[in-house]
Amino acid sequence: MARSEETEVDAGDGTVRVTSPGKVMFPEQGWTKLDVVEHYLACAAGALRAVYGRPTVLKRWNAGVAGEPFFQKRAPQQPGREYARVAFPSGRTADLLVPRRVADIVWMAQLGCLDLNPWPVRAEHVDAPDELRIDLDPTPGVPFAAVRRVAWEVRAVLDAHGLVGWPKTSGSRGIHVYARIAPEWTFTAVRRAALALAREVERRLPDEATSAWWKEERHGVFLDYNQNARDRTIASAYSVRPTGLVSAPLAWGEVGDCDPRDFPLDRFAERYAAVGDLSAGIDQAVGRLDGLLDLARRDEAEGLGDAPWPPHFPKRDGEPTRAQPSRRRR
Repeated sequence: MARSEETEVDAGDGTVRVTSPGKVMFPEQGWTKLDVVEHYLACAAGALRAVYGRPTVLKRWNAGVAGEPFFQKRAPQQPGREYARVAFPSGRTADLLVPRRVADIVWMAQLGCLDLNPWPVRAEHVDAPDELRIDLDPTPGVPFAAVRRVAWEVRAVLDAHGLVGWPKTSGSRGIHVYARIAPEWTFTAVRRAALALAREVERRLPDEATSAWWKEERHGVFLDYNQNARDRTIASAYSVRPTGLVSAPLAWGEVGDCDPRDFPLDRFAERYAAVGDLSAGIDQAVGRLDGLLDLARRDEAEGLGDAPWPPHFPKRDGEPTRAQPSRRRR
């Protein structure tokens, strides 16, 4: 199909014009923009659940995965689409797209978005996250088996503190575990809870898990607590990653022997048809952060204060130095 052609796609709740549907987004596999659109149509209910009502950054791969993406935080304004104003750490604001329909997801794919990047908030309360996100990121050379073991320990810590974990592959080398929470806490408090969880997992699995922010101090699997800071996003469930793999929700019974390579774009519709949306109950499993915040206060009482924030955030009271350990002046 020539890149100059276009087609209309019926998303069930709206029609979307897709330009250059034959544009190759994955040169190695030959997968096109229309292939990405059809992926999202095949798992429409699950993909929409993952972003529904959430201000979403547009991560656009205009040259496909052979190029570099850019993040468009100010979404193109179109009649009939919803937007929410969010504030960044710099104090600036922007209006982000708020997906409410499958047609909104298809429109993002039409713009060159492969993975969808929602904030952990709803448009109705943009300063109060309703999602705790645990990002398990293996350091170089660490096998995926270690990620699986750390994921199980994350589940145990969440269970012990009254939260339900919902795992998915990252679409790369890691695993994400999400937990729904009541929207009663600030980004700072949610990040604090995530840090406490990371440190507890590290205590339980000292040889395999780490909460160390500086790469030179990490080993095993890093629990990236800073993914819960304001303006940090993670590819949502069912997102297509530049690896060509899908960020696939998992049943906990699958975590012990899953492999991210089991979920390529061109075979994922078959999986979805077979297992359905494995995140279907997540919105009913809402918990509270009180237990993890109690754990954070215990850590602080024992001398474990704050940990480094991402570099573009204003310096925080009580935050340790941001210079990496090998470069600190003695």
